[in-house]
Formats: sequence, structure tokens, C-alpha cells
Amino acid sequence: MMIRDAGRDDLAAILDIYNHAVLHTTAVWNETPGTIEERHLWFDAKHQRGFPVLAAAQDDAVLGFASYGDFRSFPGYSQTVEHSIYVAPSAHRRGIGRALLDALIARAKAAGFHAMVGGIDAGNTGSIALHRAMGFAQVGLMPQVGHKFGRWLDLAFMQKLLSDAPAPGQ
Repeated sequence: MMIRDAGRDDLAAILDIYNHAVLHTTAVWNETPGTIEERHLWFDAKHQRGFPVLAAAQDDAVLGFASYGDFRSFPGYSQTVEHSIYVAPSAHRRGIGRALLDALIARAKAAGFHAMVGGIDAGNTGSIALHRAMGFAQVGLMPQVGHKFGRWLDLAFMQKLLSDAPAPGQ
């Protein structure tokens, strides 16, 4: 298995992984499957902003993908990114999420970002454990801010500082 930059040829597999999460998990709080056109727009937007889209691949199969982007659009948040990671259900518990997160952290550090944030369904104990193992701390819990599958969902915010650099302008 290798982590590499995703290409347009990977978007159909990325869409399949994402849509499985939409339909069967609370990893994304959306109930409508995406389209290939939307994935192309997402991919182009990531690249226009200089944000990576990574694929975990074995042979020709995409086993997972990850990216980061703006945490918030205001200038004061420009040194913080929010990430997301999705792994194909057939590839769970094989270290793919960890490898993708490790690669994202390295990319964000190399790009000079100061902090990385993840918003995670508080019931997703596997993802929370992975983030803790990778040096993230839970910095917030927002009860019942989302809903899916007919129930309220709590949002846990996990954060990792990537540098000890002073704030811009200091």
C-alpha cells in the first residue's frame, strides 16, 4: 500500500468510498450521495487552493483518501486547516487511516500550517482513538449539533498543533 497524490482517474473510486460513508456511516453528516461532477469540482477546488488530495492505493485499487482545506474562511484562521479521511469498508483496520493522517500532517507542516483540526462524530470511537494516538487532543464537544439516521449527533473537535511558530506579524 502506498500513499500518493490522487489524480482524476481516482475520482470514481473516491466517490464510491465517500458515498458509502454517506449512506452507511456518520462520518459525514450528509444523506445524499454525491455525483462524479461534484467530485470533479471538489478536486479542482482543492487544487486551486493548493490543498492536497491523497489516495491510499494498492495495485490499482484506491483503499482510502484524505484531504484538508480551510478551517474557516476568515483571514485569522489562515494558518489552520481541517482535514477529512475516508477508508473503503473492505480496508478498515489495516492502518490506512493512520497512514493517510500521517501523510496529511506532513503535508500541512511542510506547507507551514500551524494547526490541524478534525470534526468527528463523538460516537466514532475508532476515529477518536486514532487521532489521540497521532497526537490530537479533544478540544471541544458540541452536543446534538447534527442529525442523521433519525438521531441527534454530537460533534467532537480534535486538534493538533503542527508548529510552535509565533503568530503571524510577531
